[in-house]
Amino acid sequence: MTTFPAGEQTHRAVLPQQPALESARADTPGSRDETAHGQPAIARGTGREHGRGETGGRSTRPRRRHATKAETGDGDVPSHSNTYGGGTGAGRVFVLAKGGQPLMPCHPARARELLTKGRAVVVRHAPFTIRLKDRTRAGSDVAGVQLRIDPGSKGTGIALTDTKKETGPGDTPVTVRRGLISLELRHRGEQIHRAMGQRAGYRHRRRSANCRYRARRSGNRTRREDWLPPSVQHRVDTTAATVRRLCRWAPVTEIHIEQVAFDTHAMSAGHSLTAAEYRSGTLAGTEIREYLLATRGRACAYCGATGVPLNIDHIRPRSRGGSDRISNLTLACAPCNQAKASTLVEEFLARRPACLAVIRSQIKAPLRDAAVMNATRQLLTDALGTLSKSVHASSGGRTKWNRTAMGLPKTHTLDALSVGRLDHPSGDAIVRVPQPVQIVKATGRGTYARTTPDRYGFPRLIRPRRKQHYGFATGDLVRATVRNGRWAGTWTGRISVRSSGQHSLTTPAGRFNVSHVNLRLLQRADGYAYSTAQEPLMKKG
Repeated sequence: MTTFPAGEQTHRAVLPQQPALESARADTPGSRDETAHGQPAIARGTGREHGRGETGGRSTRPRRRHATKAETGDGDVPSHSNTYGGGTGAGRVFVLAKGGQPLMPCHPARARELLTKGRAVVVRHAPFTIRLKDRTRAGSDVAGVQLRIDPGSKGTGIALTDTKKETGPGDTPVTVRRGLISLELRHRGEQIHRAMGQRAGYRHRRRSANCRYRARRSGNRTRREDWLPPSVQHRVDTTAATVRRLCRWAPVTEIHIEQVAFDTHAMSAGHSLTAAEYRSGTLAGTEIREYLLATRGRACAYCGATGVPLNIDHIRPRSRGGSDRISNLTLACAPCNQAKASTLVEEFLARRPACLAVIRSQIKAPLRDAAVMNATRQLLTDALGTLSKSVHASSGGRTKWNRTAMGLPKTHTLDALSVGRLDHPSGDAIVRVPQPVQIVKATGRGTYARTTPDRYGFPRLIRPRRKQHYGFATGDLVRATVRNGRWAGTWTGRISVRSSGQHSLTTPAGRFNVSHVNLRLLQRADGYAYSTAQEPLMKKG
């Protein structure tokens, strides 16, 4: 990890805040604690002013920062009426104590002030994390946060929240939930699936091309009962690993996860099923060929030929992500079957829109994502149970009910913010949505392959044995200082290394080559790419 000296100016590109916050004052001692937990200036019911977060510390006259935003009810700080309104706020920054223990996340303005005064150093740039130099965990008030997870097949929403008791209308106690940090973890299951299929193709060719016939190996290999394909197991592993890291950066006390089961049989039928319908599927009492002949009119689906031998064809080829589901199968004559090959049906029938519309009407939505969720939901909960945190599972119906009642649009992160029990009929509410969302995309840590193949699987170049060149590895976050030329200036981005020392730097403005002597390491590659995105605005009314 890279840290900055106390006197060094932190570059704006590595701080996760909006430019508008640059002119705002940092949190004042009376309105926030040291880590910007959001405590009111005067604790309700105690008559005592909060200090900077140190237990037993002295306090000063309370002042409020961004009073206009607070009075409009953005949920960032308590309003003067002791109630919360809904809104959006800046995403918090992870804070570590002097010994590395997690403290309550703070506001970006507070992190900027601590860095400027030399009271903290940068530990990570993505996600942005600082470590205090003069405070320990024992000298801090740490209330704890909740981690909420909305699992998905292609992406998983994660939200860090805190809950507080407030006084609602009529002096009734209500519980308010504030979103502190939102992350969207994007999986690479599809990439793993394609890579394994490509590897299997190369292996098949090596065993069969220009060689004698070799029988398939015996199928007596055993697998564990909880075995999952690598592309599916990846979703469990990356989600659990991300949660494990977040527990090191934030004081997580509870984990709330959405557990949802999909009825794939009813989804395939398109309606609710009775007990008798569950016992008989689409092919009950028949076979695939007979079923297709009866439902497709014993004619080629592409040219309409009848009275000729018909083959069973995949509408979406297996090599392009198609499955053996009955709705993805049709009948085709031999010439059409050979002409279509592995071409997408949209390309093959581009000049015959009427025929394409008929075939599209027969295709049903794939159930691959639903099957993945059914296979991983319990394994993910079991993996989180090993983190020594209390894990609470809730249904997808409760998540949807909470999100709809709060008027939030559907996204992975907003679903994660709505996971768990929320008694909104009694006044409980979600009062703060973090903005922006941190996108964490799984990219992997490279490949074991020592050669780069061409389109036919033959090696075209040999990859170097070493991953690091001149102290840098592909995926490292660096800062480049270019003194002259077209790309003169200071740039921050990820690099792709070369053995020559002229590394390729990728920045939002473009990609260019830079010498290793002009690079400074900010953060080592950890198998993930980080970016930000704006959360959709909440619905009005």
